[in-house]
Amino acid sequence: MPTETFEFQVEARQLLQMMIHSIYSNKDVFLRELVSNASDALDKLRLEALRDDALGADVSDLHIELEADRPNRTLTVRDNGIGMSHDEVVKLIGTIANSGTAAFLKDLKEARDAGDGAAAEGLIGQFGVGFYSSFMVADEVVLLTRRAGEDRGTRWTSTGEGTYTIETVDEAPQGTTVTLRLKPEDSEDQLHDYTSPWKIREIVKRYSDFITWPVRMVPEPVGVGSGEGDEDGDTAREPETINSMKALWARSRDEVTDDEYHELYKHISHDWIAPLETIRLQAEGTFEYQALLFVPSHAPQDLFVQGYKRGIQLYVKRVFIMDDCEALMPSYLRFVKGVVDAQDLSLNVSREILQQDRQIQLMHRRLAKKVLSAVKDMMSGDPERYATFWREFGRVVKEGLLSDFENRDAILGVASFATTHDKEEWATLRQYVERMKDGQEHIYYLTGESREAIENSPHMEAFRAKGVEVLLLTDPVDEVWVEAEPEFDGKKLRSVAKGEVDLGTEEEKKEAATERENRQQEYADLLSWMTERLSGTVKDVRLSSRLTVSPACIVSDTHDVTPALESMYRAMGQPVPQVKRILELNPEHPLVGGLNRAYAGRGGDTGSGLEETAELLHDLALLAEGGELGDPSRFVRLMADRLERTL
Repeated sequence: MPTETFEFQVEARQLLQMMIHSIYSNKDVFLRELVSNASDALDKLRLEALRDDALGADVSDLHIELEADRPNRTLTVRDNGIGMSHDEVVKLIGTIANSGTAAFLKDLKEARDAGDGAAAEGLIGQFGVGFYSSFMVADEVVLLTRRAGEDRGTRWTSTGEGTYTIETVDEAPQGTTVTLRLKPEDSEDQLHDYTSPWKIREIVKRYSDFITWPVRMVPEPVGVGSGEGDEDGDTAREPETINSMKALWARSRDEVTDDEYHELYKHISHDWIAPLETIRLQAEGTFEYQALLFVPSHAPQDLFVQGYKRGIQLYVKRVFIMDDCEALMPSYLRFVKGVVDAQDLSLNVSREILQQDRQIQLMHRRLAKKVLSAVKDMMSGDPERYATFWREFGRVVKEGLLSDFENRDAILGVASFATTHDKEEWATLRQYVERMKDGQEHIYYLTGESREAIENSPHMEAFRAKGVEVLLLTDPVDEVWVEAEPEFDGKKLRSVAKGEVDLGTEEEKKEAATERENRQQEYADLLSWMTERLSGTVKDVRLSSRLTVSPACIVSDTHDVTPALESMYRAMGQPVPQVKRILELNPEHPLVGGLNRAYAGRGGDTGSGLEETAELLHDLALLAEGGELGDPSRFVRLMADRLERTL
């Protein structure tokens, strides 16, 4: 098959040029990336061989091999892993122009302009362009690969200057070989001698010591560069394994440094920022397994995107079985990365079997409890790290209140919320309960789109006047989980926009009840008339005990669905019957008092003026809580007419 020449797409060329011209101060990362890719290829081959007996691949000695050629200034990284087919080379290696490239270029430029070398370096792994970091140190890159089970291989060649070639070859070893024709050493440009055995060892030890596959270095022939050895100077020695291959999760805590844990995290997560928390778990007894879990320092951009891959890798007796194992971690902890190594699972276990496997279910429950326990310890032991955790992941953790009833109390115990107590500091439910006023029976909350909108809601007026703390819930998931009326420490969470409000001490409540009864008699006729007049939109009109400034507000019955939740269900295509709500009037407001006197003075002959006033009062209350008017044009017309009469 003839050699085909292709051009990189525009964004790909820009990316290569930025990477080549000194964007990254530490160019050693290229070898980390190539070794990591090789390790992934070995994992995939081992898994494929377990699933497909007819694959015919040799898995007896899976390894990664590094070979330097000083005279010719080349460095070769080869593996005998899964390899790639011609089509896969075209798709995976032939282009880097994808949906993430533009974002990568933008972030890369910002990091460079800000002089943040560490942030720029971390972007390599984050955007999955590690293979192309080779062009930072090489004038030419040649990739030779053959997929396991296929007869022919593929060679990809490029100098990174705008074009690349692809050709099919008859002879190619199983796996992938990447050969770099290295640039001249340049200390000012941080270009080291990557043919130096010492330098290669240093990089592998630093970045790849934890990899479970042997990384072997082919020694230079004795006499190369010195004239020692035989006449040709090519006496070779056996390749030497230069990584420890010790699974960190199988080693005691005292034997492992934080840096080693962080490197493992970076390898499995492709996030080059150190994790926020490292969690170890070792279960012994009838069913043994080990887990090493990591809580990231920041939420990934696609955390709420459908199809987000969970980061738990499943091993059986240190043999890689499955990546992104969803059965091991609940969805609301999907940001947790790590490794679980079990002793008694079948090596050929499938994803379908995992969902039903009792041992997997036991691990699932134990891992979730362990993570929540670690967050609880973080909350009490390191409030600053906990604050970072909740800021990044609180929104997704609260999803567990809808799905994990077994751990609902634990989730509520580690949750924090914005409250009216402090504009800057969030509060736990424990802190809220400790601050509750004498006689307060419930934990009060209000949901809304923003803190500002909630604080300005008419529903908050009595609570603000009485100094009663209210949780301010602004995440969309809050609308759903609070509907279950969860409890904390025997206190029910109750919406300030639902049901009746009865605040204050027992004595104050009795006085308020007497006052409300007297007012009820005074306004009885008006309330009855307005209930009938507005029956198409509300089910009742009553006097309010929650308003101190606004003339009216609209509330829901205790067990009614909120308008926001109603809208969410409709947006998801679920039919929801329209729920009529309650209009509450503030008898202390001049407008309401005047309306009552006008109604009483007309002896039941309301006319269009009072009817329009009642309608406007309802619409104003609806707008005050951020609701949508049923007939905006009519509201505008009525308001315009009223304003005209004041001129």
